[in-house]
Amino acid sequence: MHLLALDTATEFCSVAYSDGQRIISRGQEAPRQHADLILPFVRDVLQEAGITLEQLDGIVLGRGPGSFTGVRIAASIGQGLAFSKNLPVVGVSSLQAMAQRAYRLCAAEQVAAAIDARMGEVYWGTYHCVSGLMVARHEERVCTPETVQMDVEGQQAEGTWCRVGTGWQTYAAALEAALPGPRWQDGGVWFPHAEDMLTHGRAQFEAGQGIAATAFEVHYVRNEVTWQKLPGRD
Repeated sequence: MHLLALDTATEFCSVAYSDGQRIISRGQEAPRQHADLILPFVRDVLQEAGITLEQLDGIVLGRGPGSFTGVRIAASIGQGLAFSKNLPVVGVSSLQAMAQRAYRLCAAEQVAAAIDARMGEVYWGTYHCVSGLMVARHEERVCTPETVQMDVEGQQAEGTWCRVGTGWQTYAAALEAALPGPRWQDGGVWFPHAEDMLTHGRAQFEAGQGIAATAFEVHYVRNEVTWQKLPGRD
């Protein structure tokens, strides 16, 4: 299965391709340059892979949470590419992608992901490994660092947890104070990357969860709204 992934939800802009055996990617931390970088990254990745857009089986889109503008860039461009070639799409969470990256890079099996959401808040999610995929322990949320939680159905998190995301750079002291139970390790992962969205994207496509480009919705978490960018509309 030939898949292309795009993500612009945070300060890091990335594109990745996989055929199940190899991954080819481009990425750059470049705030406010995503709109200029994303299509050249798509071109370069496909060219290096020796494949055309028409030969893809689907497109994986970073659906947020993250910057409102950033989330929309990947969504609108990805939808446009998919619509033009009648390709199905799936969406992958920014927080989940960071958790997957921590599993891939340092074998972390329990991950607490926090993206700095500004205004004294973080986008927050916790994940554990199930058969190589990082699965959410609870619904992703936006909250203050002082009110984050890791418990599910009354079961407090235990053991060693890997911390990822810019929220841990900005609010480390407050987050640790709110979560006294776990032992912490740094994953060295501050942003989501399209490479790690491919893992979940492939699983979704194999499960038959691909949808039409026009049906794709982003996931802001904060002030949720329904937004479907249709080709040809502003």
